[in-house]
Amino acid sequence: MVDCIRLTDIDVYAFHGALPAERELGQRFVIDVDLWHDLSRAAASDSMGDALDYTQVHSRIVELAGNQSFHLIEALAERISHMLLTDFPLDAVSVTVHKPNPPIRNFMGSVSVTVDRRREEMTPDPVDDAEGAER
Repeated sequence: MVDCIRLTDIDVYAFHGALPAERELGQRFVIDVDLWHDLSRAAASDSMGDALDYTQVHSRIVELAGNQSFHLIEALAERISHMLLTDFPLDAVSVTVHKPNPPIRNFMGSVSVTVDRRREEMTPDPVDDAEGAER
Protein backbone atom coordinates (compact mmCIF):
# COMPACT_ATOMS: atom_id res chain seq x y z
CA MET A 1 0.00 0.00 0.00
CA VAL A 2 1.31 3.46 -0.86
CA ASP A 3 -0.18 6.66 0.52
CA CYS A 4 0.24 10.30 -0.40
CA ILE A 5 1.16 13.48 1.44
CA ARG A 6 0.43 16.58 -0.62
CA LEU A 7 2.02 20.01 -0.11
CA THR A 8 0.46 22.74 -2.21
CA ASP A 9 1.14 26.40 -2.86
CA ILE A 10 4.78 26.50 -1.77
CA ASP A 11 5.53 30.09 -2.67
CA VAL A 12 9.10 30.98 -3.71
CA TYR A 13 10.59 34.15 -5.13
CA ALA A 14 13.39 32.99 -7.41
CA PHE A 15 15.45 33.71 -10.50
CA HIS A 16 14.42 31.12 -13.08
CA GLY A 17 13.66 31.86 -16.71
CA ALA A 18 14.93 31.87 -20.24
CA LEU A 19 15.03 35.65 -20.51
CA PRO A 20 17.86 37.65 -18.93
CA ALA A 21 15.38 39.99 -17.19
CA GLU A 22 13.69 37.03 -15.47
CA ARG A 23 17.01 35.81 -14.16
CA GLU A 24 18.06 39.29 -13.03
CA LEU A 25 14.82 40.59 -11.49
CA GLY A 26 13.31 37.32 -10.34
CA GLN A 27 9.65 36.40 -10.01
CA ARG A 28 7.21 34.32 -8.03
CA PHE A 29 6.94 30.55 -8.48
CA VAL A 30 4.44 28.22 -6.84
CA ILE A 31 5.31 24.58 -6.26
CA ASP A 32 3.05 21.62 -5.45
CA VAL A 33 4.35 18.17 -4.51
CA ASP A 34 2.76 14.78 -3.98
CA LEU A 35 4.91 12.50 -1.84
CA TRP A 36 4.13 8.79 -2.20
CA HIS A 37 5.10 6.70 0.80
CA ASP A 38 3.58 4.01 3.02
CA LEU A 39 2.11 5.93 5.96
CA SER A 40 0.65 2.93 7.81
CA ARG A 41 3.39 2.78 10.45
CA ALA A 42 3.01 6.48 11.35
CA ALA A 43 -0.76 6.16 11.36
CA ALA A 44 -0.63 3.17 13.71
CA SER A 45 1.95 4.61 16.13
CA ASP A 46 0.82 8.25 16.02
CA SER A 47 4.51 9.08 16.49
CA MET A 48 6.53 11.76 14.71
CA GLY A 49 9.44 9.32 14.76
CA ASP A 50 7.57 7.16 12.25
CA ALA A 51 6.27 10.05 10.15
CA LEU A 52 7.68 11.85 7.13
CA ASP A 53 8.61 15.34 8.33
CA TYR A 54 6.99 17.48 5.68
CA THR A 55 8.31 20.67 7.30
CA GLN A 56 11.78 19.47 6.24
CA VAL A 57 10.44 18.70 2.77
CA HIS A 58 9.07 22.26 2.54
CA SER A 59 12.35 23.80 3.74
CA ARG A 60 14.44 21.82 1.26
CA ILE A 61 12.18 22.78 -1.67
CA VAL A 62 12.32 26.47 -0.76
CA GLU A 63 16.10 26.27 -0.33
CA LEU A 64 16.68 24.54 -3.66
CA ALA A 65 14.27 26.72 -5.67
CA GLY A 66 15.53 29.93 -4.07
CA ASN A 67 19.27 29.26 -4.22
CA GLN A 68 19.67 27.78 -7.69
CA SER A 69 18.70 29.23 -11.03
CA PHE A 70 17.40 27.39 -14.08
CA HIS A 71 16.45 28.52 -17.57
CA LEU A 72 13.46 26.14 -17.65
CA ILE A 73 10.84 25.27 -15.06
CA GLU A 74 11.13 21.72 -16.39
CA ALA A 75 14.69 21.63 -15.06
CA LEU A 76 13.59 23.04 -11.70
CA ALA A 77 10.83 20.44 -11.37
CA GLU A 78 13.26 17.64 -12.29
CA ARG A 79 15.86 18.83 -9.77
CA ILE A 80 13.25 19.04 -6.99
CA SER A 81 11.99 15.54 -7.75
CA HIS A 82 15.52 14.15 -7.70
CA MET A 83 16.32 15.88 -4.39
CA LEU A 84 13.13 14.56 -2.78
CA LEU A 85 13.75 10.97 -3.87
CA THR A 86 17.41 11.16 -2.82
CA ASP A 87 16.95 12.83 0.56
CA PHE A 88 13.65 11.38 1.83
CA PRO A 89 12.30 7.80 2.10
CA LEU A 90 9.76 8.19 -0.70
CA ASP A 91 8.55 5.71 -3.29
CA ALA A 92 7.52 8.33 -5.85
CA VAL A 93 6.94 12.04 -6.25
CA SER A 94 4.93 14.35 -8.43
CA VAL A 95 6.27 17.90 -8.66
CA THR A 96 4.39 20.77 -10.30
CA VAL A 97 6.09 24.13 -10.79
CA HIS A 98 3.75 27.02 -11.61
CA LYS A 99 4.98 30.23 -13.20
CA PRO A 100 2.09 32.59 -12.36
CA ASN A 101 3.09 35.51 -14.59
CA PRO A 102 5.09 34.27 -17.57
CA PRO A 103 6.38 36.96 -19.94
CA ILE A 104 3.91 36.20 -22.72
CA ARG A 105 2.24 39.14 -24.46
CA ASN A 106 -1.54 39.31 -23.92
CA PHE A 107 -1.55 36.29 -21.60
CA MET A 108 -2.82 36.74 -18.06
CA GLY A 109 -2.74 33.08 -17.04
CA SER A 110 -0.01 30.89 -15.66
CA VAL A 111 2.19 28.14 -17.02
CA SER A 112 2.99 24.95 -15.13
CA VAL A 113 5.02 21.81 -15.61
CA THR A 114 4.51 18.52 -13.78
CA VAL A 115 7.03 15.71 -13.53
CA ASP A 116 6.23 12.31 -12.01
CA ARG A 117 9.18 10.26 -10.83
CA ARG A 118 9.61 6.90 -9.08
CA ARG A 119 12.52 5.83 -6.93
CA GLU A 120 13.19 2.67 -8.98
CA GLU A 121 13.48 4.77 -12.15
CA MET A 122 15.95 7.29 -10.70
CA THR A 123 18.85 8.36 -12.87
CA PRO A 124 21.97 10.29 -11.78
CA ASP A 125 21.47 13.85 -10.61
CA PRO A 126 20.07 15.78 -13.62
CA VAL A 127 21.94 18.96 -12.67
CA ASP A 128 25.45 17.52 -12.39
CA ASP A 129 25.98 17.86 -16.13
CA ALA A 130 23.42 20.58 -16.87
CA GLU A 131 24.45 24.03 -17.98
CA GLY A 132 21.23 25.58 -16.73
CA ALA A 133 21.96 25.42 -13.00
CA GLU A 134 23.70 28.47 -11.61
CA ARG A 135 24.02 30.68 -8.55
